[in-house]
Amino acid sequence: MILKQTDAFTRGRDYLHRVQGFALEPGMVDVFDNVRDRIPICTWIGDNINTINAQINTYLDLCHECFHPQERRHIQIFAVPIAQSFGIDGLCNILINPVTILVDVGRVAPRDWFGVVVHEYAHAHLGDFGHNQQFATILSHLCLGLGLEPPYWKTGMEATLRSWPYCKSTIDPLEFWIGQRSRE
Repeated sequence: MILKQTDAFTRGRDYLHRVQGFALEPGMVDVFDNVRDRIPICTWIGDNINTINAQINTYLDLCHECFHPQERRHIQIFAVPIAQSFGIDGLCNILINPVTILVDVGRVAPRDWFGVVVHEYAHAHLGDFGHNQQFATILSHLCLGLGLEPPYWKTGMEATLRSWPYCKSTIDPLEFWIGQRSRE
């Protein structure tokens, strides 16, 4: 996504508006009602989002490498603050083309970004929202190929698969988006 504006706040605001269109519903990406933090969030995003998106795109490319070219779906990925009321660190919108993954990199430590991308990529590759046996099979394939601990399917593990690979949540996700938490 090319952001041409020279003002960081405007670039960040425009980015958020564009990415809202990729969410399952626009309210999933909404910092505009946050009167206290919307200016620093938009400004930080305007200054830093290209670097963050480059990192998570690297992870997306690694996931693609686990499959033959003819098996790869057209997938795009963006970092974005997801409204805290949804309580999720990533989502995959399989209802649009290209399939779009959104990752709230502020909700998990940078060392866990890869795991969130792998999880959402499994949804994107499968074209399904569920955490069933098919999802476990794709996720296991990805984890084995990428050096992560794979899940092994057993009946009743759907709840466990919702957070596989495990990622530790941050206390205040917005700290990252206003530049108060290190990207390291």
